[in-house]
Amino acid sequence: MIRKPQRTVFTILFLMILSSRILTACSGNTTSSTGDKELSMAPMKDMPAEVKSAPTTVKQAYQFAVVNPDILKQILCYCGCGAMGHTSNYSCYVSSVSTEGKVNFDNHALGCSICVDITQDTMRYMRQGKQVSEIKAIIDQTYSQYGPSNIP
Repeated sequence: MIRKPQRTVFTILFLMILSSRILTACSGNTTSSTGDKELSMAPMKDMPAEVKSAPTTVKQAYQFAVVNPDILKQILCYCGCGAMGHTSNYSCYVSSVSTEGKVNFDNHALGCSICVDITQDTMRYMRQGKQVSEIKAIIDQTYSQYGPSNIP
């Protein structure tokens, strides 16, 4: 049986840990505890049903692609999708955007792990604060071993 002074010490320790966690949760930070940058992502409600039912990494890749065309249009893809008319990693997710802003999705990345891996790597490097030119060089070096890029 715990004596009263020991119970008080345990209670104080418990309250200190609890308040520390509450303060951390309420700090309002928009970045993770590792100092990573927050990424812009499209809301899942705007994704087609096929994307909504896809694995998490695929969902995230589509969400990232929709709101970051300026980034992914600079990143090449190495899955062989150039034969399909794709001109960048962005093309694996979005086939076109209407003048009204309606996104027409490409379903290629739903079944292509190389496309998704390239996008996930791009996202990770963006969170780390790397510039797009650095990311492009890393992606090119890493994925060129799998085949030619989709830019002839």
